[in-house]
Amino acid sequence: MLAAELGTGQVFLSMLLFFLFFILIWLVLAIFADIFRSSDLSGWAKALWVLFVIVLPFLGVFTYLIVRGSKMRDYATAGTNRRDQVYRTYVGDLTPGP
Repeated sequence: MLAAELGTGQVFLSMLLFFLFFILIWLVLAIFADIFRSSDLSGWAKALWVLFVIVLPFLGVFTYLIVRGSKMRDYATAGTNRRDQVYRTYVGDLTPGP
């Protein structure tokens, strides 16, 4: 009954809003992970960033991405390189040498 009352545009808009909300949640979680992983931020700076992202989510997320986006990339690259090195060491230990 409810599906018959919804038009194509309303269904598309509902799906779009759902996916945008999902992306916002994913960004907030990624930013929280980056805030707590950052060793260059003091405890007060971390608390202020978290408060800013919680109180004003859209503005907080976009501001964080503009201000500290390059640091996020650097941490992600360093983590990927570290995991790759651990994997290569592990595989090198398992395979017999010539």
